[in-house]
Amino acid sequence: MRLALIADIHGNADALRAVLADADAQGAERVIVNGDVVNRGPDSVEALSLLLARDDVAFTLGNHDDLLHLWHTRSDTLPGDWFTDPFWGATDWSAAQLDRAGLLHVPQDWPMTLTLTGPALPGVRIAHGTPAHYRESLSERTDPARVAELAGGAGVLVGSHIHRPAQATRGEVLVLNTGAVGAPANGDPRAQYLLLTATPAGWVPEFRAVPYDRSGVLRRFETSGLLTTGLSAEIFRDEIRTARSLYTPYWSWTEAHGQPRDARTWAAFQRQHLLPRA
Repeated sequence: MRLALIADIHGNADALRAVLADADAQGAERVIVNGDVVNRGPDSVEALSLLLARDDVAFTLGNHDDLLHLWHTRSDTLPGDWFTDPFWGATDWSAAQLDRAGLLHVPQDWPMTLTLTGPALPGVRIAHGTPAHYRESLSERTDPARVAELAGGAGVLVGSHIHRPAQATRGEVLVLNTGAVGAPANGDPRAQYLLLTATPAGWVPEFRAVPYDRSGVLRRFETSGLLTTGLSAEIFRDEIRTARSLYTPYWSWTEAHGQPRDARTWAAFQRQHLLPRA
């Protein structure tokens, strides 16, 4: 058996197509989508529709898949001032796109965790962040005691969310992170995913990085109207352009300095961190 584990597509249909074509060419029998199909990029509707059209796909819920539903319903689990903050324009836009397509509520049926078992194979636990929370990071830096707790007896623990591939052995547990299809944060702009192959010796991981033409998705930030929604859309575009994490460090930087999130502070952040301008 060969499994393709993909995640963090983030509304980038071109990257998704490249990965699906590669997974098919590699003989993957199932595709496990480990969360964050939507939001950030311009193609949330198209990306979700592509996956729903296949009969070999299973999903877990990612924080962005859930966020768009929470946003649309004005959930009180989100800070109330977010709904009037222009910084969140891209999220509002993506939620509206999915709602118009009748797809906004689809991810609400996705489980937080999938567990795969098979004869003579270690169990595989898959969750967008960890089985405890979809925003908890899983990587080679995760404490071994925490790994054992999260694995719950499984021999392989797979996460996503951090937008970079990772692999480590912690005790009896193989820790893997899929990396990101649509918005990698490891400096490699290729669309990245994890291939797991069942062998007599157990599961063998292979990290795949698939080239694709980014010009289309970058152009659609403008032609779709997403880029007109505000600063967060610009940051999401630049994350695809640079293959670096920008949104989270910028957010942390503004919090640490007590600054608003606007064009002025974004320019200051770029200068301070020597980021190339668009």
